[in-house]
Order: sequence, then C-alpha cells, then structure tokens
Amino acid sequence: MEESRSSTTRVVLVHGIWNAKSWLAPLARRLRGDGFEVEVFGYPSILGGPEPAIAALIEKLKDGPPVHLVGHSLGGLIGMEALRRAPALPVQRMVCLGSPLCGSQAARSLGQRRWTAPVLGRSGRLLQAGCAPWAGSVPVGMVAGNVARGIGRLIARFDGESDGTVGLSETRLPGLAAHCVVPASHTGLVFSADAARQAARFLREGRFDGQD
Repeated sequence: MEESRSSTTRVVLVHGIWNAKSWLAPLARRLRGDGFEVEVFGYPSILGGPEPAIAALIEKLKDGPPVHLVGHSLGGLIGMEALRRAPALPVQRMVCLGSPLCGSQAARSLGQRRWTAPVLGRSGRLLQAGCAPWAGSVPVGMVAGNVARGIGRLIARFDGESDGTVGLSETRLPGLAAHCVVPASHTGLVFSADAARQAARFLREGRFDGQD
C-alpha cells in the first residue's frame, strides 16, 4: 500500500485565506524542482468561503489519477474536509502547512470584534472550529512554523510557541501521521526551503526528515 501511495508525483496545492493561486508560486517552484508535477487550486476565500471550495476540490479530484494534496493554512482545512466528505478521492498523501486544524484562537478573537469579523468572510467558522480528529485512510502530515511573526500575536495569546498567526498546539490534530516544525512564520512557510523539503519528503515517503 505504501509503495502505491508514493508512486505519483502529481501534487495539487491549495492556498489559504486572503490569498490567490499566485501566492503559492514559490512553493510550487520548489516542488517542481524536486520532480513533482504541480497544479494550484484557487478559490475565493472571503466571498465564496469553504463550502463551494470543498465541493469544487472534490469535483476536481474525483475520478482523476492519483494525486497528493498540500494546503497552506485554510487550504489545509479545506483539503481535510474534502477528504472527510469524499473518502474515495484518489489522494495518496496530504501535507498541511501551518493549518490550524484544531481551530484558530486568532480567528476566534477576530470573530468576537464587530469591526474585525468581516475580514474572515465566510471562512471564519471553519477557521475558528477546526476539524474533527483525523480517522481517514489518507496519511496526513503537518509542517508547522515556530517564528512568531504575524498579525495573530497582536490579537491572540498563544499557549506555547507559534508561527505568529497559528499556535503549534493548534496544528497538532489527533490522527496525523507525522508532525514537524521548521523555522518559519505563518506566511514564511510558503517561501521556506525547509518547509518545501519536508513536504516533499512526506509526499514521497510518508515521514519527515529525522523521523523513523
């Protein structure tokens, strides 16, 4: 089973909130340099929100060839929800980059303020609640950052280390196959050579550097 999971080099990237497909260009370039065939899935994260994005991602992947998923921030939650709702999707492995799978304290803080809640748009509920513990068949790995640089630290108090927007504890969803930490901020995960290398390692082997 693991051999078949690692046979594909096709990867679909999913961006986070307030971003567009072009935001993932640095990560896409690094993964292509590592031998992957990369495509970026775009969606309107504020006005559209997760529900149509999840449905569109499922439609895109179903009945297609084997593929890996990589989601940054909100993109990781959208990918996880797509896998949960459509477990027969031909996804081999998935990597989340700094996704608050356990729910985001920063998003909850924004949602409590009348003048800041609209910035989350229709994505607020998913970011605030996070995902249920993972029990699906697709191995999911998390690459989290620990450089506390970002707007989150201005509006929320984190219990322990964070990437400036998401706390490390918010990335540790029960059921993940593997978890690693790289020196990057939340935004910096997209530009990080370490994050790209770890993502590529997990997609190929189901584990991160330094893990058995």
